[in-house]
Amino acid sequence: MDKQEINEALAELLFPDIDKTPEYYEQMYPERGLPEGARVTRFAPSPTGYLHIGGLFGALVDVLTAKVSGGISYLRIEDTDKKREIEDGVSGITDGMKAFGVEFDEGVTGFGTETGSYGPYTQSQRVEIYQTIAKSLVKQGLAYPCFCSSEDLDSIRERQEAEGADIRGYFGKWAKCRDLSYEEIEKNISEGKSWVLRFRSDGSPDKRIFFEDMIRGKIEMPENIIDEVLLKSDGIPTYHFAHCCDDHFMRTTHVVRGEEWISSVPKHIALFKACGYKVPKYAHTPQVMKFDDETGDKRKLSKRKDPEAAVSYFVEEGFPKESLTEYLLTLLSSGFEDWRRANPDVPAMDYPFNLKKMSSSGCLFDLVKLNDVSKNVICRMSASTVYDRVAAWAKEFDGEFYNVISADPDRTREILNIDRESPKPRKDIAKWSEVRDYISYFYPEFYRKDYSLPENISASDAKAIVAAYAKAYSASDDKDGWFGKIKELCEPLRFTPNVKEYKSNPDTYKGHVGDVSTVIRIAVTSRRNTPDLYSIMLLLGEDEVRARLADAGANF
Repeated sequence: MDKQEINEALAELLFPDIDKTPEYYEQMYPERGLPEGARVTRFAPSPTGYLHIGGLFGALVDVLTAKVSGGISYLRIEDTDKKREIEDGVSGITDGMKAFGVEFDEGVTGFGTETGSYGPYTQSQRVEIYQTIAKSLVKQGLAYPCFCSSEDLDSIRERQEAEGADIRGYFGKWAKCRDLSYEEIEKNISEGKSWVLRFRSDGSPDKRIFFEDMIRGKIEMPENIIDEVLLKSDGIPTYHFAHCCDDHFMRTTHVVRGEEWISSVPKHIALFKACGYKVPKYAHTPQVMKFDDETGDKRKLSKRKDPEAAVSYFVEEGFPKESLTEYLLTLLSSGFEDWRRANPDVPAMDYPFNLKKMSSSGCLFDLVKLNDVSKNVICRMSASTVYDRVAAWAKEFDGEFYNVISADPDRTREILNIDRESPKPRKDIAKWSEVRDYISYFYPEFYRKDYSLPENISASDAKAIVAAYAKAYSASDDKDGWFGKIKELCEPLRFTPNVKEYKSNPDTYKGHVGDVSTVIRIAVTSRRNTPDLYSIMLLLGEDEVRARLADAGANF
């Protein structure tokens, strides 16, 4: 037999049950027919644990890159590593995406569900495709079976180390199965020896490859010379081979992934070219980092050390989906904050995102900054929206709080609306888990008395202020009349109704009208800082206000 005939025979020997050809799948998955310039991106996680915040970060890049070009983004599940897969890890991924409004056009939508014409979008359901392409590579002499045991591979590594080899792996003189004869292969298979399929690399250690990374610019790297494993002994593909086939047949134009994959680009380019596929554009995103509390150095977010590494943390804490999206966009693009100031009411997902304007350095995840962003997002929400979101969160994570606020939704909405729907709304709430404490003084179930006074106000003065105000207080006063009465209390108690006057002559008075208001605020709410006190007192009602004034007066 000539060389081609040997390759043909070997392909049939290795894959006797594969009767399809690559052309069959080319017809099944045709070019998408999108407008020129439209990008097709994919987020392709493995269901091996919880959804990492870095995953959400990357998925957002995928969705925005496709959206801004009028293209398609899809979710593919790469589940070929069954040893690391966790039970229903898919739902953790899809639920996390849905919770924060990251929506793909196609792909896996939940456990056992998907949408789109280029599926299945789960790799374990595409094995026949990979084996068909593998068979074709064998026919072309571009792949071969390797019968090396784990002990054989360990021995190769040890010898490479002993010889000080610059490059280590299965290649060249170390690739002992690369040139087995057909008869040797046939004999090994008849004896039941386990085998993997390897790529027959034609790379040279003296050659370099160049590729344009859309975030990092031109990158030069050594050419791939390793005979990578394409199919494992169970016939399941490795990540490298599976993603090459999938990205081609799903017609991916742009591969967006973490910077840790840069080192794999040479082998991926070699595989795409060997299969006869167009190499996609690459964009390697920076890692999500944080400052270590102990060392002060930058480090990767850790699943073990950092609760915020898991997207579920933000769900449980009650961060609105808009807040996390807004914050991640500040990390993704230096221009987002300027755009947001110019477009305060436009949805964040309408931001004209550009891959080339992403930073290539690690992004610092800062919970303090996230809280600030979230306060800005929540302050623009209506009271009804805030109530609906808080109630939905509390129903799942704080049943006691839910039962209390949902007993009278209209009153809760009024409470949440104090200082809200105005030109300058307060920015007190960063997440729904904070709302219970924020409005606790309205509910006897949660109210905790605290009559601690500022250092500049004595207990005797506080008692006098409360006693005088209790006599003057009327629930029927409008806001001007209410504040007018507080100002009238000042001079008889040796406080001034004029703050500027107090600053000019501080030794003449015990304090100013703000101090008097603070005492009343503490008496009524046990807080020194609250939204509009007049509105709070209206909602508490006259009986409750008088009872609290009396109790505070007795306990200052």
